[in-house]
Amino acid sequence: MRIAFYAPLKPPTAANPSGDRLMARLLMQALEQAGHEVSLASRFRSREAAGDETRQDRLQALGEGLAARLIRRYKARPPRQRPQLWFTYHLYYKAPDWIGPAVAKALKIPYVVAEASVAYKRANGPWSRSHRAVLQALEQAAAVVTLNPLDAKLIPDQDKVRTLKPFLDTAPYDAVRPLRQDYREALAAEQHLDQEMPWLLAAAMTRPGDKLASYQQLAQALRAIPDMPWQLVVAGEGEAYEEVRQAFAWALPERVRFLGLVQPEVMPALYAACDVLVWPAVNEAFGMALLEAQAAGLPVVAGRSPGVESIVEEGVTGYLCDPGLATFAASVREMLTQAASRSAMGEAAPRVIAENHSLLAAARRLNSILEEASRR
Repeated sequence: MRIAFYAPLKPPTAANPSGDRLMARLLMQALEQAGHEVSLASRFRSREAAGDETRQDRLQALGEGLAARLIRRYKARPPRQRPQLWFTYHLYYKAPDWIGPAVAKALKIPYVVAEASVAYKRANGPWSRSHRAVLQALEQAAAVVTLNPLDAKLIPDQDKVRTLKPFLDTAPYDAVRPLRQDYREALAAEQHLDQEMPWLLAAAMTRPGDKLASYQQLAQALRAIPDMPWQLVVAGEGEAYEEVRQAFAWALPERVRFLGLVQPEVMPALYAACDVLVWPAVNEAFGMALLEAQAAGLPVVAGRSPGVESIVEEGVTGYLCDPGLATFAASVREMLTQAASRSAMGEAAPRVIAENHSLLAAARRLNSILEEASRR
């Protein structure tokens, strides 16, 4: 099937790494692995985060103009070269799809959405038009693919909802696991870490908001277990970098190492070198770092939410913690204390990820969804 792919929030070709860019790329990769011919229809970003209605006017006009241009371009092609399905990733009120619905309607092809967020509180106010655009797109959609159980509950027509487990390409993580000791020795030499201690890892952008809140909760939880042997490695940078450092000031420099921005191609080796991923996951949709860490053989301690529960098996690949400093600290303590359990979880994690969250698993599921959407 020929598929036109579009990500209005952030295109897969964007320069700055993020979870959105990664998931867009993974979706394209999974669709291609399923045997489809995938092309990026547009790099246009419709994101408007300030509630500026004048800018929204301009973005809508630009999007509609691009849609008209694409329709002319596609219709000029022979039918066998036109898209057979339109696939939009990550639709929400700050980044509506001004292109896909019009193109799909003009070409009379199915319109499919993945990861749509519906915020009914935006029905009035500065984003009301964008909110309506999201609802109209969902009404047209032949299927709505959801990765987060919380998002799934808010889709107006539940008959269109099709679940897809969060996934990743496991190959880079499979490659690093046998070399764990080599990577560990290199990181120890570079960062002056004690190889006899368990190394905890936090991997997330240091952005204001939920990321900063997660880092602050993590700092408080670790401060509550000063008697335990651990060192923490932090990978990530962003606007709140200094605030995150301040949260861990009590543990610097003996216990915490800040690596700053770590390039995506280096992350698998970093995961393999460490022992446990620790992340409170405040308001996290699901958390790609949690998937990546498990694929690399790390057990995780994470804050509990429906999305996180979908990728971490309690007691099998890690511990899920209810909200609260004491609960998270106790779970980290148990992970550090029970070395045999920690090792067993680390061995189980890659098997669970390969079975349920691999590219192959996603490709099979997406292919089934798209075949059904085409029939509808």
